[in-house]
Amino acid sequence: MDVRNSMRITQTCRTITELMGIEAPEKADAANEAVLAKAETVFRGKPAERILLYNPDAIALWLYQKYTEKFIPVIEETQTALPVLSVMPSVTPVCFASMYTGLMPADHGIQAYIKPVVKADSLFDAAIRAGKKPIIISTVGDSLTEIFKERDMDYIECETPDECNEKALEVIAADKHDIVLCYNANFDSTMHRWGPEAEISLAQLDHNAAAFHTLCEAAKTAWAGKRCVFTFLPDHGCHEIDGNLGSHGLDMDADMNIIHFYGFFNKERTC
Repeated sequence: MDVRNSMRITQTCRTITELMGIEAPEKADAANEAVLAKAETVFRGKPAERILLYNPDAIALWLYQKYTEKFIPVIEETQTALPVLSVMPSVTPVCFASMYTGLMPADHGIQAYIKPVVKADSLFDAAIRAGKKPIIISTVGDSLTEIFKERDMDYIECETPDECNEKALEVIAADKHDIVLCYNANFDSTMHRWGPEAEISLAQLDHNAAAFHTLCEAAKTAWAGKRCVFTFLPDHGCHEIDGNLGSHGLDMDADMNIIHFYGFFNKERTC
């Protein structure tokens, strides 16, 4: 039976802005009340001061269900895990545009695997208007940087996901940005070539979980004394196709159902 999650990827944009106490893009989808409720208990009504947006590519909900132990490093850094529904077509630029504008593809304008600059109002525009400083760290030519260019913000483009993570650690340590986004495409790359459940692909899933854990631990030190949110936010899922290869982009639960994690760190209270 094809079961679809009820929470929506388009809720991410307004959820992040409300966590930070800033005005969201006017047309963005409603915030996720489960996330806001948890933040209320940790931050006691005060806004988050730092946000880590960790975006691993192609991590499906079914991977979490089948290989839950691989997510332990993520679970250790978060308190809320929510099943979320992506958008169609379930490909990277479409999904991230919806995640960070709060709009469906027909409204933000990307409806295929293309990488134009998104002209719709976004999380990053909202942050800049509020005097916040965001940064996107991703591999050269990948969707997250390409579609959100032409903003008055910082970008770092790297050759590999590991280099992205190293740069993210440097940015976190310097503590000059309010929103730090780090994108990792390594699982997506391997699953396309060898399938989602190949040993090499599952090793990259481990790598993503470990990278997130490392970034969170670094942030706890660099951002000590500040109210922080740590997020693990995939864009879409994946499925196996003929030839032991992996793919995504279809209107099916394996591609559309993902899981988002939120962690809340406050030196005074963490749970």
